[in-house]
Amino acid sequence: MSVSALGTTTVTAFVEDAATAPSMHNAQPWRFRFLREDGVIQVYADLERAMPQADPTTRGLHLGCAAALFNLRVALAHAGWAAATALLPDPAEPCLLAVVRPTGPALTGNGVEEDLGPLYPAIRRRHTSRQPFTDEAIPQAIRDALSAAALLEGARLLFPDVWHVHMLLSLVRDAEGRDATDPAAADELRRWTRTGPQTPDAASDGVPEYAFGPRKLYGAAPVRDFAGRSVIPGRAAAAFENAPQLALLGTVRDTPRDWLLAGQAMERVLLQATLDGLATSLTSQALEWPELRWTVRDPRSAMGFVQMVLRLGYGLAGPGTPRRPVDEVLEIV
Repeated sequence: MSVSALGTTTVTAFVEDAATAPSMHNAQPWRFRFLREDGVIQVYADLERAMPQADPTTRGLHLGCAAALFNLRVALAHAGWAAATALLPDPAEPCLLAVVRPTGPALTGNGVEEDLGPLYPAIRRRHTSRQPFTDEAIPQAIRDALSAAALLEGARLLFPDVWHVHMLLSLVRDAEGRDATDPAAADELRRWTRTGPQTPDAASDGVPEYAFGPRKLYGAAPVRDFAGRSVIPGRAAAAFENAPQLALLGTVRDTPRDWLLAGQAMERVLLQATLDGLATSLTSQALEWPELRWTVRDPRSAMGFVQMVLRLGYGLAGPGTPRRPVDEVLEIV
């Protein structure tokens, strides 16, 4: 197999897989460019989809783009391609986050990339679940495997103790209270919330009301309620878990390169968790306020900066959410 065999139809399919990645409020803040002559795929940040209130540094935007980058790597590996990935290759062009260069047939020996292909079935199955999870504990073997998955991408995944979970939940409640009284934050959230009878077909991004999940009767699960104070006709109510199983994903440093490493690690963990039969969601509320974010980390760990809080457990998988047409996110030159 030669690099020249990588055609536009194949790249389009790869990008469709990549774009199933999670992103803050399902903004899908990525763009791809395929350079046919060079046979490389570039991944760009789409700053028009940035969120100045919730994500002023674009850290969250980088996480989402990196998750899409990881999906691209998985899709390539599944199709039998080995690829070299360069992060932030051009300091003069900070929106160019990565360049992926297929190098030929996938490695069959001890190559690092050969373990990506088995993750491919989870790409389309992974969805954010805003449903209640059961109280069934995640086995230690699965926790260890998820932590190992994060390490493979240059990040760490820690499962906090009970005292730390309680502190995290308190920080989330604090953040939710701040969001509720901040008009700019509320307006930004509404921009990415899709309600009304036109859902789900009218929008290609954002969080549609069918993905809100049930209204919380009680429980401590840190699930963002995109309905806010609005009443959604026919929306069910449910009891959520009182002892949510959370995990902290983080890095030693907090640079754009670290954000890209963390985003790839996040997606690798989410895909592996999906294959392991877990439902997943992401909790970033407390990380969106700088004065709260630094208190999220476990002071006993070497994790300098928490990049995302994951909620894991056994329960219903969430529904798929809209995706932008591939011709909106892929340029072929």
